[in-house]
Amino acid sequence: MSARAWLCMLLLAATAGVRADVRDEEIAACRPGEIATWHDGVDARVRAPLVFAYDPAGAPPGFPRELVYAQIGRALQAWAPCGVATVLLPLGQAAAAGTIRIAWADTSSHGNQAESDLAARRLSLSINLARLLHERLPAPQAEAEVQMMVSHEIGHFFGLGAHSRRCVDVMSYYTDGHGGQCSLRDPAAMRPGAEYRASLPTACDIARCRAINAPATAPASR
Repeated sequence: MSARAWLCMLLLAATAGVRADVRDEEIAACRPGEIATWHDGVDARVRAPLVFAYDPAGAPPGFPRELVYAQIGRALQAWAPCGVATVLLPLGQAAAAGTIRIAWADTSSHGNQAESDLAARRLSLSINLARLLHERLPAPQAEAEVQMMVSHEIGHFFGLGAHSRRCVDVMSYYTDGHGGQCSLRDPAAMRPGAEYRASLPTACDIARCRAINAPATAPASR
């Protein structure tokens, strides 16, 4: 989804609502058989620890370095139950080879919300989208959207290559681009234009991450 299309949806969300009780339940608990993806990527176990560094250069107004750094830390803490060890380098500390660099860019993010380049170990956040969020949405809502983007892209580095079909998952896409729609426990819970996706990983996000990163079972001795 393009940055402008995403912003239009968020502007509609400012006047829309969701049934918080149903959404909260979906975030907190993952029922058997609920995990499903769009099959648009491949999940793969990752090698820990994952080391992250934040470069605040080029950050748009409304997103001071301390705020975004805290959002990265919050996302890593929320992903921690997956069992993959992580390190977030202090601001300004030189990063060694292999460190995942989180930075602001638009040439690398192709105008989308954000982009993860696993091979280059780079997570790019869209400067233009964040600027529009700051200009057109209340600060708490704009910050929540950037938190969601950070959490989502970090999830790719945890090995979640495919996007979830559960609307509420932080790893979700609402559609598959071919007419398919994400799933809800209660279709009436999400209003048209409302943001339903969680800003941090849900129970199903964590369960899926655990499944692909679970330690290999050693063969039983005889």
